[in-house]
Amino acid sequence: MSERNTMLRSLHDVGLAAWFGGSLMGAVGLNGAAREEGGTWAATARIASSGWAKWTPVNAAAIAAHLFGSGGLLVANAPRVAAQQGVAASTLAKTVLTGAALAATAYTRMLGKKIELASSSNPEDAEKAAKHPIDTEKAQKHLACMQWTIPALTGGLLILNALHGEQQRPAEQVHGMWQRARSMTPAMVPSMPHWHGSH
Repeated sequence: MSERNTMLRSLHDVGLAAWFGGSLMGAVGLNGAAREEGGTWAATARIASSGWAKWTPVNAAAIAAHLFGSGGLLVANAPRVAAQQGVAASTLAKTVLTGAALAATAYTRMLGKKIELASSSNPEDAEKAAKHPIDTEKAQKHLACMQWTIPALTGGLLILNALHGEQQRPAEQVHGMWQRARSMTPAMVPSMPHWHGSH
C-alpha cells in the first residue's frame, strides 16, 4: 500500500532528532554548565552564548533537513492523507507544531543574539549593543522560557511522528480508508425495511 521513501524519512527523522536533542541538551547541559562556571551574569551569558552560537549552524542544517523530508513525505503520502481517516488531522497538527517550533527557534536565536552582544567584552559588540539597549534581566527570563519551549514542541512532533508510523501499518490503512469512505458516501437508502419470516 505504500512505497519506500527511505531518504526522505531519514532526513525527516534525523533532522527532527537533532533539533529536539540539541535544544534539550542546550537547555539542560549547556545552560547548567554556564551557570556553574560563569560566576557573574556576564560570564555566564558569554559561555552560554558561545555554545549556542556554535550549535546554530548545525541546528539550521537539521531543521532544513527535517523540513525537506517533511515536504517530500507529504507529497508522497498525499493520496493517503486524503483517503485515510485520521491522517489529515494528525498531519495538520504536525504542521501547526512545526510552525510553532520554527517561530520559537527564531525568536530564541534573536534573544540569544541580543544577550550575546550585551554580555560581550568585544568593543565592537558593545557598541552594537549600546545602539539597541535591552532589559537584560527580562530578555534572559524570556530566553530561558523559550529554550524549554523548543524541546517541548519538537517532542510533540516526535509523538505525532510515532502516530504517523502507526497509521501506516497495513491494517490501520485499510481501516482508516474504509472509515473515510463510509463517512463520505451518502446512504443510498436511509432505512431498510426489516423482513420477518412468517411465524
